[in-house]
Amino acid sequence: MTALRTAVATATETLAQAGVDSPEHDARALAVHVLGLDKPSDLLMVDALDHEQATAFDELVARRASRVPLQHLTGRVGFRHIELEVGPGVFVPRPETESVVQWAVDRAQPGWLMVDLCTGSGTIAFALANEVPDTTVHAVERDPDALAWTRRNAANRVAAGDPEVHLHLGSVEESLLDMDGQFDLVASNPPYVAEDERHIPDPEVVDHDPEIALFAGADGLDVVRLVEQAAKRLLKPGGLVVVEHSDRQGTTAPAVFSAGWADVEDHKDLTGRDRYVTARKL
Repeated sequence: MTALRTAVATATETLAQAGVDSPEHDARALAVHVLGLDKPSDLLMVDALDHEQATAFDELVARRASRVPLQHLTGRVGFRHIELEVGPGVFVPRPETESVVQWAVDRAQPGWLMVDLCTGSGTIAFALANEVPDTTVHAVERDPDALAWTRRNAANRVAAGDPEVHLHLGSVEESLLDMDGQFDLVASNPPYVAEDERHIPDPEVVDHDPEIALFAGADGLDVVRLVEQAAKRLLKPGGLVVVEHSDRQGTTAPAVFSAGWADVEDHKDLTGRDRYVTARKL
């Protein structure tokens, strides 16, 4: 038997030395996963790991120290009020996107028709379906590997009692061509890393998230431009759009919404960094 307190402390030190941003959090999360618990506070009920658990925990800590994403090791990620399954082949949702969803939730009305472009694991779409009552949500993803994760999460969310989200495989520019002018809200967390910024993302991102979900041309705005064009087509007059961007695009991303839009505004995330642009269709 290995004392749980000792195992977590050792793992925390190992992860800190490896450059992991949140070593204690991740060590505790891996312990929760190995022990089959629901939340970190449940660790208070456990004194020790048996041999099999200790071996599994050490193996996961070693993989996390090599900068495999925590969510790939646990197979899940919490986002606002829901939990999503994630793993190789799909972008791992980040806390920054919660501010994007909050903006949309604060404005959405019952009866609205909404769409999440570049949905990935379904992060924005499933959060909207969970939090905004009596609405219809669509989600579009061009990568079949990512959409496989979206479908798994869709089944899980329906089983949890959430409304069905309508899933579509396809590109942003060709999405929902038969529904032009019908939507009240378009939301998106598109790829937005510039080609010359490949050195910027953490190893968890650049080495494990799919490139198709990360990189978007010389200035990182290629897909943002496609989202702007699609939103202009899909939205009814007065409809709203919210698009996440990098903290280096607080000026350039809003500039994409220069024609056909009103109330163009950039917003900061909870860390105070430029993070998303919003606008209203004229």
